[in-house]
Amino acid sequence: MRFYVLGLGPIGCLLAHNLRSVLPRAHPITLVYKTAKQAWTPKNAAATITIENQGVQQSTNGFDIEVLDKYSGTGGGVRFNPQLSREESAVFTPTDEDLRTDPIEALFISTKAHATAPALSHLAPRLTSRSTIVLLQNGMGIYEDLVQRVFRNPESRPHFILASITHGAWAKSPFHVVHAGVGDITFGIVPDNLKRDFEASMADESKPLYDRSLALDDITRPGDPLFDQYRSLRHTVAALGSLDALGCKWSPIADVQLAMRKKLAVNAIVNSLTAILGCRNGGLFKDPSSQHFMRSVCEEAAAVFHAQIETDTQTWLDSLDPGVDKSQVPVGRVSKELGADALEREVLRVARLTRGNISSMLSDVRKNNPTEVDFLNGYLVRLGEQYNVPMPVNRALVQLVKMRCAIPIDQTF
Repeated sequence: MRFYVLGLGPIGCLLAHNLRSVLPRAHPITLVYKTAKQAWTPKNAAATITIENQGVQQSTNGFDIEVLDKYSGTGGGVRFNPQLSREESAVFTPTDEDLRTDPIEALFISTKAHATAPALSHLAPRLTSRSTIVLLQNGMGIYEDLVQRVFRNPESRPHFILASITHGAWAKSPFHVVHAGVGDITFGIVPDNLKRDFEASMADESKPLYDRSLALDDITRPGDPLFDQYRSLRHTVAALGSLDALGCKWSPIADVQLAMRKKLAVNAIVNSLTAILGCRNGGLFKDPSSQHFMRSVCEEAAAVFHAQIETDTQTWLDSLDPGVDKSQVPVGRVSKELGADALEREVLRVARLTRGNISSMLSDVRKNNPTEVDFLNGYLVRLGEQYNVPMPVNRALVQLVKMRCAIPIDQTF
């Protein structure tokens, strides 16, 4: 099965390198670029990715490269020709032989959050209900945005996997990434419209809770009448599960959402304040003002997470058959890890561990690139509107980040 990787920043390269390191060559990996100009570098010609960790470099090669064809209405990609120069690549007109319009079975996406929907809108003709999409971005609300804007029909919607990443990486040069902070990846499968239970093994009461684990056969197995429908999902989960070097772990989707909410709270305060103030992560929380902002963001996030989980739980209970004794239905409580105090401790922990880092949002501001603030603080603001929870500090941070982006950075002082 062929795997595609879209979004070749540090995380995308880290993922592609590790996939190529563990998967047999019978499973091709295609790197997808937006334009031929972006794709052309000397390293691309050799299709090589180098990962550096503590001064030790490891390289992988053997990747295929595709460039999105902006003129194609079929979601086509153009096979990259490394024999062309950068200038020739930029004006190259593809022939039918160069176009790739075959269905995409598995797609890993690590683009910026705001770039995800436009990219998938282009690729949508090649994505079917048998495809699998893995979302690996910062922020939340990306899946919901895609459902509303790109994949509105649940019957033709691809399978989705959500992932929360704690690795730290930065690009030393194109296709040369420094793996600065070793973390982990927690991922889970979004429930589909056929209501298949991907977590059935976790409900096996014949085993103690500590001995239960998710199983690939819960997705599908040979002989399943719907094997072809779920084949790419099973293979993609298996591929992710093989990435031991990245600490990949398949978890129930509720656990993944917990990890994503905690990471969202951290990024909502660290990314936004560093972008506004122009400092490294370690420059924060040494003064009462930044500590006050941290506390306020954590309190607002905790309040809206609590409202969301409580409301969603009640909605689920109301949907049960009238004959069900709801008092006997096991309902999970809001995790203590989502309380304001716990979120504040997590922010301080991450800021301390990454004190020398330049946040991705500050990097975007310095490069005059769009930021992900609408999927961080902006997501919290939208949740607040939905669940009637005031979010004044997060709302202010959204506006301050956008003001910072609108004002050119004065390089003269």
